[in-house]
Amino acid sequence: MNTNFDLADPKKSVEDARKKALMLSVARLVLFFLLGIVLIVGISESHWSALLFFPLSGVFVVLILKFNTQKDRERFYESLLDIHRMGDQRQERKLAGFDPGTDFIDPTHPFSSDLDLFGKHSLFQLLNHTVSKGGREKLAGWIRNPLQPKAAEEKREALLELSRKKDFLFIFESLGRAFLKQEKSKVAFYRWLEKTLYWSPLFLFPMIIGPSLGLLVLLGVLLGWFPTVYLSVFIGLGLLLLGFVFKPLLEAMKALPNDSDLKTLQAWANLLERQEFEHPLLKGFQQPVKNHGFLASKALDQLERLTFLLQNRTNLMYLIFNVFFWTDFYVLYRLVRWHRRVGSYIRQWEETFENWEALVSLAAFIREENLSAPVRWSAADDLKMTAVKHPLIKPEDCVANDFKMGAEDQVILLTGSNMSGKTTFMRTVGINLVLAGMGVPPFAAALSCGHFQLYTSMRNTDSLGESISSFYAELARIKGLLDLAKEGRPIFYLLDEILKGTNTADRIMGSEALIRQLAGSSSKGIISTHDIELSELESSLPSMSNYSFHHDIQKDEIVFDYKIKPGPCPNFNAKILMELMGINLSKTGTDND
Repeated sequence: MNTNFDLADPKKSVEDARKKALMLSVARLVLFFLLGIVLIVGISESHWSALLFFPLSGVFVVLILKFNTQKDRERFYESLLDIHRMGDQRQERKLAGFDPGTDFIDPTHPFSSDLDLFGKHSLFQLLNHTVSKGGREKLAGWIRNPLQPKAAEEKREALLELSRKKDFLFIFESLGRAFLKQEKSKVAFYRWLEKTLYWSPLFLFPMIIGPSLGLLVLLGVLLGWFPTVYLSVFIGLGLLLLGFVFKPLLEAMKALPNDSDLKTLQAWANLLERQEFEHPLLKGFQQPVKNHGFLASKALDQLERLTFLLQNRTNLMYLIFNVFFWTDFYVLYRLVRWHRRVGSYIRQWEETFENWEALVSLAAFIREENLSAPVRWSAADDLKMTAVKHPLIKPEDCVANDFKMGAEDQVILLTGSNMSGKTTFMRTVGINLVLAGMGVPPFAAALSCGHFQLYTSMRNTDSLGESISSFYAELARIKGLLDLAKEGRPIFYLLDEILKGTNTADRIMGSEALIRQLAGSSSKGIISTHDIELSELESSLPSMSNYSFHHDIQKDEIVFDYKIKPGPCPNFNAKILMELMGINLSKTGTDND
């Protein structure tokens, strides 16, 4: 498929393609009826006129191909318009109609369940520009990967280069969205590729002799040289011989992917082959489509054409040509040659395209959000974020924060009133670390980070099926953190409202013990709590610091600035919130004592 498209005015291009397709459709219909007339007249009256059927059939095929080309262009530009529409929705953070990727949520994963990476209103919905099942899984795998600073630094430069190739990103995604709509499972196809296709040298005889002999018999009968019985004998012989190749062609027809799937892969290969990349990582991802002595686009184009023939073997036009010229032998010959030469590379090419789907997703995200913040992976165990924001909050509504943990800081105790922004801030830190770990510039002015592994305990829920309470689930997460810390691994943790599932006295006692234990380990991180008593630990734990979020009361309304501040929270708002919601605290028993 030709991948040269004019992206300037996709709406006009859609209209042009529709008009051309309509004209070709009318011409094709007229020619179809003309073919029927020629065939009827040729058989019933003037036999020689039946010879016109074959050149007219060639014209009919050309019209079909041109019509299909215009329909392909129409679908491409419609997909391009959809991409622009989805881009606007992402900018507005209206993500309800996007794939949430809920099947990738794993409560046992170190961090993916707590940071809104998957699910409703998630990072996956912002990032995902993939169209295939494999590409979708590849992107999800990259999101869940542990932080790998060296790989992230290399990928970052590659993604920044790719993000500047605006046309490439649009064309790549549009091609997938236009044609890969009902992807067929390739399990049967890969099993078929592992087989040895049967081809006998004896098949060369009917493949070569069939067309010329068929043309001779047909001409002879139509021009009166031979009696009609010769044609009947030839057709009977052909049906007998074609029976030898019927089974392998039927198996191939069932196993081969949809021609629309192959159209997408061929177009992607053609697009990649024509691109010039500078970064070694991009060149490495590009190499599989052009390093086997032939171009992947040519090989996939051949398979697409063969698939088209096989899927249309019951078509009237094909049946006529097959009966007269034994075309099945030629189709099987080409299929066997393709299978032997190219079959072993298909898996590699499909994986290559899946990698490119994920790369295009990340690069398109960088371009859409205009991300360019520098990231420094520090040898020291520190973390510094300047003007960091949460990517899932509309940029104009999001409040930026500065945050720093030096090498000497082990625990940040975060206090604050309800709804002041503690949990959102912790998720902001975590989700930007995930982005940086994928090579995507974070939503910040700058980020500097040590070589940590991320671990969270923020969204622990009970499980009726496993008879597990939310408190026990939280304890299990904390045990996992302590086990990693005991191994001496550099962990950066985010613990939200620790031990909230038990009574106040036990919660404060357990929280103090946990903080002291973590302060003495190689891990570091942020712990949020409503227990202001824990802030007093700062005086006895030099490696612990207090930070907080505050609120203000203005005309019976609670106002938040969502800015993190040093020191413990000076006041809480639970009592005010309860009163605003109608709970009359003056009637409690304590007022009567």
